[in-house]
Amino acid sequence: MTAALAIDLGGTKVEAALVDDAGVVDGATRVRAETGAAAAADPSVLRDAVDHVVRECLGRAGDVEVVAAGVGAAGPVDLGAGTISPVNLPAVRDFPVVELVRAASGLEDVTLRLDGTCIALAELWLGAARGVRDAVVFVVSTGIGGGIVSDGRLVAGASGNAGHLGQVVVERVGADVAAATVEGIGSGPHSVAWARAQGWVGSDGEELAASFRAGDPIAIAAVDRSARAVGAGLANASTLLDLELAVVGGGFSFVADDYAQRVEDAAHAHSVNAFARRLRVVRARLGGDAPLVGAAALVHRADLLGA
Repeated sequence: MTAALAIDLGGTKVEAALVDDAGVVDGATRVRAETGAAAAADPSVLRDAVDHVVRECLGRAGDVEVVAAGVGAAGPVDLGAGTISPVNLPAVRDFPVVELVRAASGLEDVTLRLDGTCIALAELWLGAARGVRDAVVFVVSTGIGGGIVSDGRLVAGASGNAGHLGQVVVERVGADVAAATVEGIGSGPHSVAWARAQGWVGSDGEELAASFRAGDPIAIAAVDRSARAVGAGLANASTLLDLELAVVGGGFSFVADDYAQRVEDAAHAHSVNAFARRLRVVRARLGGDAPLVGAAALVHRADLLGA
């Protein structure tokens, strides 16, 4: 039996598991290392976490032959150099993740892609975007990021960073351009911060969801504000790329049961051309396994990757 070593590197943790060619994650090999806020200030925390999860995961492989590794990482990424410089980790710049995985695993074949690209690849392979030719798959969570499917294949872009939906500007730019982006308006933490500035007394996305369900007008306004920002970003993407489907995942997307519909309505309202208003927005199907499945797909389904 053969498998891929799949690695998911985010802003607060690093996770690894073996995944077979059917996209099944071997739970017994799944290893997670929390990095938390420490990694934002000290790259050695991230370095140690990568080394730990890779060695521990492979130590549980048993008789499974591990053929190659796929890495999905927070970006921006530099595919040529095999490095990452995550937006949410200010001290981590030009981090040599490919080199580190090779050293820890002994595998020469290590493929790096943006985490959003990997999530999109997973949904294209086995999830809500299966069989779809033109789509965007994205998450709304601590940040907002995604991947683009064009003509049935994943688009990496010139440097590997295609799909950064969260950094699309959707409001008039004032002093801080980041505050005018999809992520700067619609992500979980920014939505919570906005609600608190309006007088809401909760502290996190789960409490905001509870307030929304209870009919709190500020919570409702915060959810609507998030959905409008995300929808506006999707309208831009759909207008540029003539998309048929948008797939939304991520923890904050569950702040409202009808969040996907709210985003679709906002995308249509922000679309000038009729073809862009045909965009459908649906929920992702693979949940928390998507990053690892997508990282493994870099090995098992390289045919889905664009040139």
